[in-house]
Amino acid sequence: QVQLVVSGGGLAQPGGSLTLSCAASGFIFRRYSMSWARQAPGKGLEWVAGIYSDATDRYYAESVKGRFTISRDNSKNTLSLQMNSLKPEDTGMYYCVKGYTELDPTKTVGQGIQVTVSS
Repeated sequence: QVQLVVSGGGLAQPGGSLTLSCAASGFIFRRYSMSWARQAPGKGLEWVAGIYSDATDRYYAESVKGRFTISRDNSKNTLSLQMNSLKPEDTGMYYCVKGYTELDPTKTVGQGIQVTVSS
């Protein structure tokens, strides 16, 4: 079955950086577009970045554009999210997703990890 195990979350100061990693298994990773979504306290799920299976295209939500970078290593079945210039409003649960956007009917939302940005 699909497993998406996330690591790298935690506490960061405003202006700081964190890198999330997602280890994927149970499916042929290189064939699927992937994405990251987050959920702030009391809010719904927001897709923040996505990347094609072959990394030829990617997108970012306006709220993170220029600060976050999504990448993947198909040889290691891993998806990453480099988060720079973090803001308190980036606080939330971050999820690794098999699928490109919230509109993907076959998407699978994996394990979440907490990211807290606070001084």
